[in-house]
Amino acid sequence: MKPLSRRAFLRNSAALAAVPAISAVPGLARAADFTFKCGHDLPVTHPVHLRLQAASKRIASATKGRFDLQVFGDGQLGRVADMFTQVRTGGIDMALIPDVVIATLVPVVSINAVGFAFADQNAAFSAMDGELGAYVCKNITQAGLVVLNRIWENGFRQVTSGTHPIRTPDDFHGFKIRVPVSPLVVSMFKALGAGPAALNLSEVYTALQTKVVDGQENPLTTIYSSKFYEVQKYCSMTNHQWNGDWMLISPTSWSGVPDDIRKIVTREVNQSAVDLRGDVDKLNHSLMQTLTQHGMVFNDTDPEAFRAKLKASGFYAQWHKKFGDEAWGILAKYAKDLA
Repeated sequence: MKPLSRRAFLRNSAALAAVPAISAVPGLARAADFTFKCGHDLPVTHPVHLRLQAASKRIASATKGRFDLQVFGDGQLGRVADMFTQVRTGGIDMALIPDVVIATLVPVVSINAVGFAFADQNAAFSAMDGELGAYVCKNITQAGLVVLNRIWENGFRQVTSGTHPIRTPDDFHGFKIRVPVSPLVVSMFKALGAGPAALNLSEVYTALQTKVVDGQENPLTTIYSSKFYEVQKYCSMTNHQWNGDWMLISPTSWSGVPDDIRKIVTREVNQSAVDLRGDVDKLNHSLMQTLTQHGMVFNDTDPEAFRAKLKASGFYAQWHKKFGDEAWGILAKYAKDLA
């Protein structure tokens, strides 16, 4: 497959949102009855941002301009933890929040990020569109939040390093790695022998550049859009976690929106979440070549070796106990052997 240049990445991604602007659509000149600000922390070149913009335009068209969804990327509305607090308190209307961050309030939300749980994307989608996703959404709702029931894929996460490739669990010994602010992720990398440092995404590039940490872990799309290839040499295809973001809505803001508009917003935002899956899949196939052209060196890994290390350390037993038998039993229907 032909490698994807940065210019092509931006051009192709922009095409995802190639829908006429609101002001150009006949009959949409009226002021919106409802204006919702929606934040996320990914770069504005990331497919997530572009899919949200596409949803915004479809919502404006379907509601005849009554609902204006304004999308703010790159942490413009605050760090992820701050946005999570703000959407809970009504400070902002909507935010795309990573599962592992929501888990600081509702621990079971991070269950899909259990290390080396899913064999492939299809297993993850089956779980999150099925019983596991429904169980997670129920728990988020019980915590007093509004959540839309289609997860926004981040996908499988890979490890990058500025010092050496990660081929086996032993390569994590003494390795300082940036991780999200998440007890599950911190716990997993400690169990693998690394030294995890929890930082927000906006802080990662500088931490890598100044060698505060040796490496980080993220999906290829984020590694590329955040330009980590400029400050990292190696990319190890560990596929150590599959995770995503949930679209949360302030209950205060949502309560004032009529049911007919709620249905449109839910439908279109969920549609963009599903559309994103194809974007991520296509990009992952070409980004390895593109990142190689930028100087990154790739290597494959054996998931069984890492899974065995987590079993031996008691990681799975620890999180089985924390999540409980019911949640773990649902995960087990879709996951690899985690006993």
